[in-house]
Amino acid sequence: MVSNSILNTAQPDQQMVEYVNELTTLNLGPTHPATHGIFQNILQMDGEKIISAVPTVGYIHRAFEKLAERRPFYQITTLTDRMNYCSSPINNMGWHMSVEKLLGITVPKQAQYIRVIMMELARIADHLICNSILGVDTGAFTGFLYVFQEREKIYDIYEEVCGTRLTTNMGRIGGMERGFSERAMAKLKKFLKEFPPVLREFESLFDRNRIFMDRTVDVGGITAERALNYGFTGPNLRAAGVDYDVRVNEPYSSYEDFEFEVPIGTNGDTYDRYLVRNYEMWQSLRIIEQALAKMPNDGYFADDQRYYLPPKKKVYESMEALIYHFKIIMGEIDAPEGEIYHAVEGGNGELGFYLVSDGGRTPYRLHFRRPCFIYYQAFPEMIVGTQLSDAIAILSSLNVIAGELDA
Repeated sequence: MVSNSILNTAQPDQQMVEYVNELTTLNLGPTHPATHGIFQNILQMDGEKIISAVPTVGYIHRAFEKLAERRPFYQITTLTDRMNYCSSPINNMGWHMSVEKLLGITVPKQAQYIRVIMMELARIADHLICNSILGVDTGAFTGFLYVFQEREKIYDIYEEVCGTRLTTNMGRIGGMERGFSERAMAKLKKFLKEFPPVLREFESLFDRNRIFMDRTVDVGGITAERALNYGFTGPNLRAAGVDYDVRVNEPYSSYEDFEFEVPIGTNGDTYDRYLVRNYEMWQSLRIIEQALAKMPNDGYFADDQRYYLPPKKKVYESMEALIYHFKIIMGEIDAPEGEIYHAVEGGNGELGFYLVSDGGRTPYRLHFRRPCFIYYQAFPEMIVGTQLSDAIAILSSLNVIAGELDA
């Protein structure tokens, strides 16, 4: 009787051990609300703890690079819009500068300064989205509501400059469509005055918030060595303690004319990524104010009628302008042979364009260096050993944008 009793009591314990050791497979995504895009991660879970993760890439594959090989150079701008659509103007300007490098076009200082202003506004908009959504993902909705009103003001400025808001198609190869109108300048100055108090209020809601810190400090950390091995750039690399910013290391569009600081983190965790982006917004404001104060008046487009559309008034009055207008619109001007790489500091890191021309009217080969594609490769390593809820916050702080993930 005693032995049977022992046997009967041991059996449930054995069943419990088997139950505890059983892992669960969970599909994180590809639904949008949690994963910020159509990403899929196949997780192996031990309760709430993530044991392993396998990411899936390809749900939003649109073959941008192959499409670009059959388009005239100026038509490719619209494709770049749809990569990181949270900061489209940076994509647009980066592409234009890449083509200008191939063509040997020098853009006037005024056009360069206007580009800097628009790119820094786009950086602010990008960081606002990332940090405010990180707040939502950790249970704080208020900050999101506060700053999205400011993001709309940035989109209002976009609209005055180029007529659109999200996918901007801003600027041209050789410069800008126009300079700042009085209305655009008034909206820009109004934003520069009204945004700082809102950003300070946003920081007061999160920086020392005990719940937010518990959800982000020492969560999803990555060392500087691992970040470099993966190819991290931008805020995610700087949060890991590496001082690298394309605007400083390889200046473009006259960034060398402006004074600004590059914030560096220490732990490479979710909290550091948040802090770096917040501080970068202050530096973007600083750059914009300097650009406005120093704004030259040497024209907003290059004097190269082969590649830059002539003013419409000239098209109506000059046969030569009409001919070049037709040739540019129809994509009938050959580019020189060459192979170039040009990079800009995008909202998420180094956004590069590798362009090969065989002397034709379209690129022979074009490759986009998309920082989000690199971050997503590191995501499985960063979430192993964390809780399921941490995986959402980590992905949010990396700011992986689906449109840039798979071009």
